[in-house]
Amino acid sequence: MIDFSTIDYLKSGNEKQILAYETLIKNKVLEVLAEFNPILVGTIPINIDIENSDLDIICYWQNKSHFIEKITSLFKNKPAFEIREAIINQQESIISSFKLDNFEIEVFGQNIPTKNQNGYRHMIIEHQILQSRDEIFRQEIIKLKKNGHKTEPAFAKLLGLKNDPYSELLDYKI
Repeated sequence: MIDFSTIDYLKSGNEKQILAYETLIKNKVLEVLAEFNPILVGTIPINIDIENSDLDIICYWQNKSHFIEKITSLFKNKPAFEIREAIINQQESIISSFKLDNFEIEVFGQNIPTKNQNGYRHMIIEHQILQSRDEIFRQEIIKLKKNGHKTEPAFAKLLGLKNDPYSELLDYKI
């Protein structure tokens, strides 16, 4: 199993993963976010990204105001910088986005330890499913994503899950 708590695995990945690694290291993104236990999640780490996939970094904040101030001070001068608050799964969430090199970056923070956040949990389950299936399955996920499906609904469709793909995927047993 890949250790997703660091980005070292990206160094020996595909071309996009290597570029993602270089962008994150060169810009010290995870380094400057270290106090928030950042983890790169989403489609690029598990090799099901499409052309416009972004780099999703989840963070654990304990003081929302401090997190907002820190994100703003670190990234406000980056192209297309935005930051907003939202309620997601009954949790206060902070979402920031900006561009670095050839990537759109999304920094997502909640007052939940990163390994307990749904973004991380979904990625781990999706990775396990991909490991248990063949290349054709992975390509079908990518094809669905290119046709407009979000990641979790694409998995749900191929796995025959009928209800809410986000919650059903969390309970999926391989």
